[in-house]
Amino acid sequence: MANNTILNDTFLKACRGEKTDYVPVWYMRQAGRSQPEYRKIKEKYSLFDITHQPELCAYVTRLPVEQYNVDAAILYKDIMTPLPAMGVDVEIKSGIGPVISNPIRSLNDVENLGEINPEADVPYVLDTIKLLTTEQLNVPLISFSGAPFTLASYMIEGGPSKNYNKTKAFMYAEPTAWFALMDKLGDMVITYVKSQINAGASAIQIFDSWVGALNVADYRYFIKPIMNRIFSELSEEQVPLIMFGVGASHLAKEWHDLPLNVVGLDWRLPIKEARSIGIHKPVQGNLDPAILLAPWEVIEERTKAILDQGMELPGYIFNLGHGVFPEVQPDTLKRLTTFIHDYSLNK
Repeated sequence: MANNTILNDTFLKACRGEKTDYVPVWYMRQAGRSQPEYRKIKEKYSLFDITHQPELCAYVTRLPVEQYNVDAAILYKDIMTPLPAMGVDVEIKSGIGPVISNPIRSLNDVENLGEINPEADVPYVLDTIKLLTTEQLNVPLISFSGAPFTLASYMIEGGPSKNYNKTKAFMYAEPTAWFALMDKLGDMVITYVKSQINAGASAIQIFDSWVGALNVADYRYFIKPIMNRIFSELSEEQVPLIMFGVGASHLAKEWHDLPLNVVGLDWRLPIKEARSIGIHKPVQGNLDPAILLAPWEVIEERTKAILDQGMELPGYIFNLGHGVFPEVQPDTLKRLTTFIHDYSLNK
């Protein structure tokens, strides 16, 4: 459950749809990438090296809270983190991303996948959460997991993909193996996330980053049942649950139907339009991160427009439509956070 040291609970109130004094803000990928302190660390350590050292990982996680004054921290780790425990041979390669040397090709491959025991397999993740929530943070800590489709896409493709043809072909041609894989990954997500909540995480975001590759009918048949099971079981833990994907505006209504608290929107779906199609749960988003490279006047104008739409109903969290990328200046994020707080204060 959430720890008792949180002094600023604005983010959690917004997740619950409660009225807040101002709009809370955090940024996907706020930890790392664009921060010079992080780049210096990365000269010596890989992503997996950092996550295996709780003190170092906690430092990277809390750095943007201290620098930008955001209203939540998000744990520094990768959606691939739990997969080695299942027998997936994954390496994060610079400039490429996750590369898997033993991709899934058959039902037999699925059946050979193991189960995760978080306390034994990823104790460093839990230790980092405990360190942050008991000693270092006064804002909520968001932790996360990849969703079954996105994890499966890496496991089947063997790495990043532009079109997910192998993944979709496996889904269509091998439905028995596909649903077995969804169940295995669903079990892993539930176990993995519950351990993070028990360690002290205040909220959970599920990243189904690439599920936008599917149409609505296929999502309903091949994906929605496992997502319903995941969120149903996690909702028993009584912490806010957020859903997010990229290029998946056509699925936002499907997510809204799931037993979750917050619907994350990328920049393709305006908040006003989302609400017009029946999304009345709290929403999170959705400035295009590319705008962060524009002149400040453009950033301010676009941010105002998003805030005005978001603030029409209680339960709004400002975020980007995807993650911060390396070219973004930390000072821009600090200035943006201040502007969001000031503009929305008591409006």
